[in-house]
Amino acid sequence: MKAYLYDPTGNMTLLVETPVPASERKSVAAELMAAEPQAEQLGFLCGGGEGYDIELQMAGGEFCGNATMSAAAHFALAQGLESGWVTVKVSGTPETVRVQVERGCESTDFLIGSVFMPLPIGIEELTLDGYTLPLVRMNGISHLISDGVLSRNEAKDAIRRWCKELGCDCLGIMLYEREHRRLVPLVYVPAVDTLFWETSCASGTAATGAWMQWKAGAGINTNFIEPGGILHVEADGQRLVLRGTVRLEKEIER
Repeated sequence: MKAYLYDPTGNMTLLVETPVPASERKSVAAELMAAEPQAEQLGFLCGGGEGYDIELQMAGGEFCGNATMSAAAHFALAQGLESGWVTVKVSGTPETVRVQVERGCESTDFLIGSVFMPLPIGIEELTLDGYTLPLVRMNGISHLISDGVLSRNEAKDAIRRWCKELGCDCLGIMLYEREHRRLVPLVYVPAVDTLFWETSCASGTAATGAWMQWKAGAGINTNFIEPGGILHVEADGQRLVLRGTVRLEKEIER
């Protein structure tokens, strides 16, 4: 089996290139994640088709922006693209996702990616267990934004319960420190029962940017500092663009 470990802004992502039947993906994912403990998520790659260059199916069926960026980078590296557009068909959303990639100056396996993220389905403020939090619903994953409301322990204790209560396929809680534009992401994927304090979260960062734009009623263009590095978001209500970096860490043969 051939797989690759990618580093999209620290959010270590395993991409499996060898075809794996759907019935075996859960066990394969568990085995690979155990063998590569630094990995925070895993997806399965398939070839292109009509209207898209590469397909990505996440192990938990969720949508993942960083994994989408990694899949686009994988296609670009395999095709020897210096720059250009890659269209990804990805789990969790009916829309194909366009990613603009360009070769970084450091090495041949370092790329910069701009992901044109699917827009949120809806944004609302709600009360959960006495906490008032905005919820950004997206295809494949939803995110609660904690603007100084929750501690790490409170978020970890509540996320599984809230995911079920809200009927989310997957749920993230983004701990937001407004003063420093700092985000700490917690992501729960019920289908594979994974819960990670992620080093960065593309969909959660995009959700935070969309919420900020919704709340302000004006476009935003800003960086967020996350444990793994910096992600940049532009949101104007009509488009939601996330920009980060991707590096190929290693190839895996098992």
